[in-house]
Amino acid sequence: MIECRDFEVEAELLEDERPETCDAMWEALPIEGVATIWKEEIYFDIPVEINPEDATPETEQGDVSYWPDGPGFCVFFGDSQPASPVNTFARVEEGIEKFREVESGDKIKIRKAE
Repeated sequence: MIECRDFEVEAELLEDERPETCDAMWEALPIEGVATIWKEEIYFDIPVEINPEDATPETEQGDVSYWPDGPGFCVFFGDSQPASPVNTFARVEEGIEKFREVESGDKIKIRKAE
């Protein structure tokens, strides 16, 4: 679950595509951060270091990715592309448009779904 402002959305892990990234992120939860907006992407630094795993320079709306160069947690809510390759490890299928309301400085919490 990704919580910010007055909403939360569910992100489905892509365990078949990037299992090592999924495992590392799952074990690190819960994670809290402060949002930074870059084009149509929200990202924030996280205390997790994961090697590139089939990292890609391209993303789609709804992708949730780990940015090895940060290291950072990224949510792509529009047409933005990452500054450098990312490990896309989850997808938000419903509610991605809610991230358009997020502003730099907003707190974000990532946690396991109950």
